[in-house]
Amino acid sequence: MRTHTRTPRSSFALPRLSRRAAAALLATGLAVALPACAGDPGAPAGEGGGTAESTAVTLVVHDSFGDPEAFSAAASAATGYDVEVVTAGDGGELTNKLVLTKGAPIADAFFGVDDTFASRLIDNGVVESFLPDPLPARAAELGAQLVPGHTGDAASVSAFPMIPIDLGATCMNIDSGWFAENDLTPPQSYEDLADARYRGLTVVIDPTASSTGAAFLTGTVAAYGETGYLDYWKRLVDNDVRIESGWTEAYNGQFTQGGEGGTHPVVLSYSTSPAWTLSEDGETSTTEALLGTCTTQIEYAGVLAGAANPAGAQAVVEYLLSPEFQATIPETMYMYPVDADIELPEEWERFAALPTEPHDLTPAQIGADRETWLKDWSDAVGW
Repeated sequence: MRTHTRTPRSSFALPRLSRRAAAALLATGLAVALPACAGDPGAPAGEGGGTAESTAVTLVVHDSFGDPEAFSAAASAATGYDVEVVTAGDGGELTNKLVLTKGAPIADAFFGVDDTFASRLIDNGVVESFLPDPLPARAAELGAQLVPGHTGDAASVSAFPMIPIDLGATCMNIDSGWFAENDLTPPQSYEDLADARYRGLTVVIDPTASSTGAAFLTGTVAAYGETGYLDYWKRLVDNDVRIESGWTEAYNGQFTQGGEGGTHPVVLSYSTSPAWTLSEDGETSTTEALLGTCTTQIEYAGVLAGAANPAGAQAVVEYLLSPEFQATIPETMYMYPVDADIELPEEWERFAALPTEPHDLTPAQIGADRETWLKDWSDAVGW
């Protein structure tokens, strides 16, 4: 069995939790990413050439972006700008810093804020809307959810406040072999997790400390409504669900497939996780994602209002949408490219299905009620 080495996603609140370990393939994947559209390095500054200030552009990212130097080299070659990448903590910290530095941004563009926090940037006027060219169809559909008053026709949107770059799904995962050995039918749904047959078998993640946990909480709100999700959580607690502070503690510490001494065969993880727990011959996976328990997560990039180089910022965001960069996302981000035409690894096609009926809410809905859900959840479960 391959060792599953994913690290946790970005922090949902104040605790600082690393998101996920980036694969070493980023340097290899991006070093050769030289799209045909790359032009004269001096072009962005105009015909007469430009100063270092006019050709420099800074991208701020979460602290698990991968290899910033490799990306800088590839993005610089592709765009003609001198691209620098800086990190600013996990997704929650990145969001906070962008809001606090509104008007005097710490970079020109950003990447790594997910739908948990998207509304904070929009509501605080942190981002500058624009329309990338080209824009993959799925990116347009997902990005349109961020546009106030959107009616469902993404083609009618003239500018997007933030641009979806990748997406994935948090889902409960099971140790398939454990259930076979114990002659127990595996759970499939939220309701099953609260069934007495599975008492003490499940480990989830604190939604006040992890966006992975927050996504699962959002999924239960979507499934049971704002009047029913707390009752569901009380039933989970009564069924001896274990709550851990982060993904590493849950998956590597408590899951029976995650490491030495794990005792829980059901864990909150990702729809892609089974592609990383393959048998030695790669023909089977030792885990399975329960697709009836999934919630979509989307990661965005955008141009910061007040950017010193807005044109360069737009060029970098468009590079993040390029086929060259999008093709690296499965291996480097453990996420799905937003460009649905990108070919996925073979094992993803077989073992990492993207859920077709996730339990989702819009970023605006999450933003409007996030703090209330977290407070009420803490009160209800005594966490």
